[in-house]
Amino acid sequence: MKLLRKVPAFLPFWLLFHPAHSYLYDNRYAGDMVIRVVPENEEAAKAFKVLSQQFKVDLWQPGSISYISKDAFADVRVSRNTSQILLPCLQQANIQYTVLISDLQKTVEKQSSLRLSRNRRSLPGYSYEIYHSLEEIQSWMYHLNKTHSDLVHMFSVGKSYEGRPLFVLKLGKRSRVYKKAVWMDCGIHAREWIGPAFCQWFVKEVLQTYQTDPAMKRMLNQLYFYIMPVFNVDGYQFSWTQDRFWRKTRSKNSRFHCHGVDANRNWKVKWCDEGASIHPCDGTYCGPFPESEPEVKAVAHFLRKHRKQIKAYLSFHAYAQMLLYPYSYKYATIPNFSCVESAAFNAVNALQSVYGIRYRYGPASSTLYVSSGSSMDWAYKNGIPYAFAFELRDTGHFGFLLPETLIKPTCTETMLAVKNITMHLLQKCH
Repeated sequence: MKLLRKVPAFLPFWLLFHPAHSYLYDNRYAGDMVIRVVPENEEAAKAFKVLSQQFKVDLWQPGSISYISKDAFADVRVSRNTSQILLPCLQQANIQYTVLISDLQKTVEKQSSLRLSRNRRSLPGYSYEIYHSLEEIQSWMYHLNKTHSDLVHMFSVGKSYEGRPLFVLKLGKRSRVYKKAVWMDCGIHAREWIGPAFCQWFVKEVLQTYQTDPAMKRMLNQLYFYIMPVFNVDGYQFSWTQDRFWRKTRSKNSRFHCHGVDANRNWKVKWCDEGASIHPCDGTYCGPFPESEPEVKAVAHFLRKHRKQIKAYLSFHAYAQMLLYPYSYKYATIPNFSCVESAAFNAVNALQSVYGIRYRYGPASSTLYVSSGSSMDWAYKNGIPYAFAFELRDTGHFGFLLPETLIKPTCTETMLAVKNITMHLLQKCH
């Protein structure tokens, strides 16, 4: 943070770091495409699984090759070289596919150039309708900590594998009375940029409407919000500078050349069971042991320490348009199902009321797929009664490349859902 003091005062703080050179990723996606496959029968699903493993495709949806099944869509990123062999193989096996993004490099470049031009136009204010780099987000947090000290307190829960601070904003009116709290994290998976954009949007809304919105005033007076805009800081930084579609952390594996662990498979709840991989090169690698990742360990330690106070855990992901609650690791009904179910039902209705976007909701295992070692299940198992994971827009047309023009509508509708869950918490949390 000392760097900020050496910069001329007239330069807006969020422009101090602007890695424009990194936007085009050295043309690495030229000719890559994203296709959607919907296997019509078990035979087609089996054949597509084999081809996906053989060609080592980057699976966007579902989370793991093992989840590919008949009548369920699978979105995969295919490199230019692979597509020349894979697509004829699909045709030969009579497996239907549609092209979602025909040239990934062009789509990435288009969004990057738009971002740069909009950045120039948005001076001198901080725009919540563009994606921000890690440095910009951390400078923004530091700035809010200085300018809104009555409602904002910034602190770090630890350091990442590469030594970056894990910053959290504590929002709320300070009082001597014991207050319940809500934890929110975004960006567990690095390529899901809409998550961190929402966490920033939430903070903005809180600070802008606290004085005028009675519901917001009540929320901030009666609760604390712990907001972690970027959970996987190393991975997020890497997704800006090296690989836009990086998912995992950036820890090194001594026996393999592959980097990273899936930070949402690394929690100590049915660790490395169904829906997680033991192979370090896989996107859903569970890690060498639970909480092996310093980011997961730091957040788990903080949540354990404050578990009597924290009554809701909200994690923001993309993409699928879903609101999920436990369990993720098994097909079973949680003890406080009726309370959580009604909160979810009301939240998706509130969300739909703005733009008509309908979210599916329900237990993660049956609504999305079974996955072990998730943060949501861990939070619930550790005594946090309301644990939710949002899968934000969209349903695959843009996938992880959700355009910046959709940040505002996505965040506006999600904001209503979060406020709804929070009000539910205040009324009847058990």
